[in-house]
Amino acid sequence: MWQVIARNIRNDIAAGRLRHGQQLPSTRELATLYGVSVDPVSRAMTELANEGLVINRDRAGRIVNNPDAEATAAPTTPVVPQVILIGGYAGSGKTELGRILARRTHWPMLDKDTTTRPVVEAALERLGIAPSDRESDVYLNVIRPTEYEALIATMSENVSCGSSAIVTAPFIRELADRAWCERIAATVGSMNAELHVIWVRCDEPTMKSYIKQRGAARDSHKLANWDAYVANVNLSFAPAISHTVIDNSADAAPLQEQADELLQRLAQQQR
Repeated sequence: MWQVIARNIRNDIAAGRLRHGQQLPSTRELATLYGVSVDPVSRAMTELANEGLVINRDRAGRIVNNPDAEATAAPTTPVVPQVILIGGYAGSGKTELGRILARRTHWPMLDKDTTTRPVVEAALERLGIAPSDRESDVYLNVIRPTEYEALIATMSENVSCGSSAIVTAPFIRELADRAWCERIAATVGSMNAELHVIWVRCDEPTMKSYIKQRGAARDSHKLANWDAYVANVNLSFAPAISHTVIDNSADAAPLQEQADELLQRLAQQQR
């Protein structure tokens, strides 16, 4: 668990959720948040301090140390617009990866939940269904398809203006459907842009930790029925289209390093 906790906090720092100089919760508060004893939290903090990402201050708690991220980098403007489509199961770290890439490139980030959640929750409530519902037939067969339609339309509008875009959503049904993959590739290609599909792979303990940490109401059903939920998670899932796998498991390379490698490959392809 100490590796999972260290990775979560490291990713939040890289993604900008934890900013330079921000004070972190206490050891006991973090232990409560992750549902563990104080020992794995202390070990995680020691690891992050050794990496220079956290500074321990006597009697004043810990603060984030990431000054380089606050410097304004020049936006990357490729000759050909790039579409980075990032999929993964809940808690895999796909949004964190999207945020890291957006901070590196200054390309717009389009996240499904951020883009559509208020409308989805209002629609579900109007239909007499809990706003946090993500399991009913109404959500899965009526609401969910329109969420993805709106997300792809937003991406297309950006790309048609010559902008690159980073798009994050589970995309599980979509990326398993070869016909959908061919359509999205054709849509992006018709706008003289390049599509890059990323699948974020993650181990089960790290996924559960992410989901518990974010505390979103839409995840309550998953956490309450975790064993049944995980039984339907295919950890070896592979999209039905050419793609890159990013591993966000606890023992994998840091997510920010993998993000940098991905951007380097894209830059080389542009030359």
